[in-house]
Amino acid sequence: MLSLLRRRPGAQEPAAVSPVENPSGSAMLHEAIRSISGRASSMGREAAEVRGVIDDTTQSAQRSAQAVSALARRVQEITESQQAIGQVTQDSLGAVDRARDAVEGVGQEVVAIVSTLRQVADAAGGITQIALQTRLVAFNASVEAKRAGEAGRGFGVVADAVKDLAGKVEASSKQIMSTVAELNARIESLAAEIRAEPGQAAQGAFHRALGEVQAGVARISTAADGSRAICGDLGERMAGIEREIAGTGAALDVAMKRSESFLRVSEQLIETVSQCGIETEDTPYIQAAQQAAAQISQLLENSLRTGVATMADLFDEAYQPISGSSPAQHTTRFVGLADRLFPQVQEHALTISPKVVYCIAVDRNGYVATHNQKYCQPQRAGDVVWNTANSRWRRIFNDRTGLASARNERPFLLQTYRRDMGGGNFIIMKEAAAPIVVDGRHWGGLRLAFQF
Repeated sequence: MLSLLRRRPGAQEPAAVSPVENPSGSAMLHEAIRSISGRASSMGREAAEVRGVIDDTTQSAQRSAQAVSALARRVQEITESQQAIGQVTQDSLGAVDRARDAVEGVGQEVVAIVSTLRQVADAAGGITQIALQTRLVAFNASVEAKRAGEAGRGFGVVADAVKDLAGKVEASSKQIMSTVAELNARIESLAAEIRAEPGQAAQGAFHRALGEVQAGVARISTAADGSRAICGDLGERMAGIEREIAGTGAALDVAMKRSESFLRVSEQLIETVSQCGIETEDTPYIQAAQQAAAQISQLLENSLRTGVATMADLFDEAYQPISGSSPAQHTTRFVGLADRLFPQVQEHALTISPKVVYCIAVDRNGYVATHNQKYCQPQRAGDVVWNTANSRWRRIFNDRTGLASARNERPFLLQTYRRDMGGGNFIIMKEAAAPIVVDGRHWGGLRLAFQF
């Protein structure tokens, strides 16, 4: 039966879909073909739903892969930081050892100072003794000078001066000895704190402090080593997860390709039935799309004839981004013309059936200059969900369905697809597309979507 639906080689492709006479007059054949068309339509719906689910799963897997990859990078950064900590702690332990050695050296110097001070004390003690003896000699000389009377007066003055000087020397020596004794006590205490003799149970304060620092650094190093080991294990597990996700992605790619093949078979079957000229449930929508495409073509050609626009204007593909738009919107040189001309055709197409969802003219890249009026709402700042559903003009729809319709140059193209309405809402629709030609040059396509 399918061989009856295929065109003969070299046969001309019809420019439009229209009912034809059944040469055999077999009503059974017509009914069979319409049944095939209905079943193909149902198959296409199921294929579109499956493809949509696979696409959602693929996107979810991609997001998971990105998240795992980002986490793996963080773990690697943590591992590198831990390695740096380990190196720093090792350097710190070396610094502690050097500080301990330095303190030991200071201790030795302090001991030398104590020894020197003792020598000073001994010298001061000797000076004190000499001064005492000098005072005694001066005192005796003074007594003898008084006995000598007037002859010994000069000697007495000298003796008194020597006695005073000796007293001052003695006082100074005692002060030196007192200061030395005080310094000696302090330095002895400091030396006791610094010294850490082998086998000594209680170390000095400096060594205890250094020991605490060393112990703390050692704990940090141990913790870093443990954390690094955990991160290494985590990194291996995430690598395994990444491999699993990659495997899942490959399987999803295969499933996506098979679902697309399944969907193409369904669409080709429906198209073949429609091209046979047999009336199906899709025929009115195909005819409406062709008529609307012809009207848009005529309007654009008239704009050229009247000088309203140039070919360069109509085929402008230098899409200028609209700042702050989300989803992204763009403008071209023909948007003003599209806003004036397209609505009269597009809005009328919505009236042919309640099942018609939209009717839009798009250029070869899927760019929608102006949409149906209900979808030409100004965007709301920060409300991507609302914008996706209600602000669909000035946007480029270059998905599988959009590009196929935009670049189709056959009399018509019939597709089944899942439309994103925003906020996680989707609907399964059919779309009839017909080419828009301006002075013999393919401009884009007329897309008319309708519900089952």
